[in-house]
Amino acid sequence: MNKNPEKPLKTELLYSGKYILLNRRGSWEYASRPHNMTAAVIVAIDEDTIILVEQRRIPFDCNTIELPAGLVGDEESSESVEDAAKRELIEETGYHAEVIHNLGEFASSPGMTSEGFFLIRAEVLTKVGEGGGVDDENITVHRVKLAQLSEFIVQKRAEGLVMDAKLLLLLGPALLGKTAFPED
Repeated sequence: MNKNPEKPLKTELLYSGKYILLNRRGSWEYASRPHNMTAAVIVAIDEDTIILVEQRRIPFDCNTIELPAGLVGDEESSESVEDAAKRELIEETGYHAEVIHNLGEFASSPGMTSEGFFLIRAEVLTKVGEGGGVDDENITVHRVKLAQLSEFIVQKRAEGLVMDAKLLLLLGPALLGKTAFPED
């Protein structure tokens, strides 16, 4: 811990890759993105249905269920958060959003990484392609009724999938004992 705020601790670079850096500041090790790259995480709701993605994640060695997301500026450095969200939504899910709302920046896991993400709400969706990602992403798109989201998550967990923490956004009221999405 830096007990002298006048003299900031020096950051030591331990590893540098294309998409991740490993740093040490004092005794604290943490990951970061090169050039302060950030991500767009998209809440895409089509009427009473949320659009989720399933993909294999190497750190867990299994498939995960997540909100669609992607890096901002990984293809074009001047790309805006909103443009990245629109691009990623089409690439991953095949849906184009006519309306994009930037809900602000959030920290991913502040004890382990300096990575942040912008939460984007996508509205007025039109199916324009199959989705599935680019290159070898092999993404499966799931359209899940909001009223059935908890059951969907229970089923996918039973199948051995890992749930991304950002899904808590959708489960919040149910986790607090409140009804988030009443049955129709």
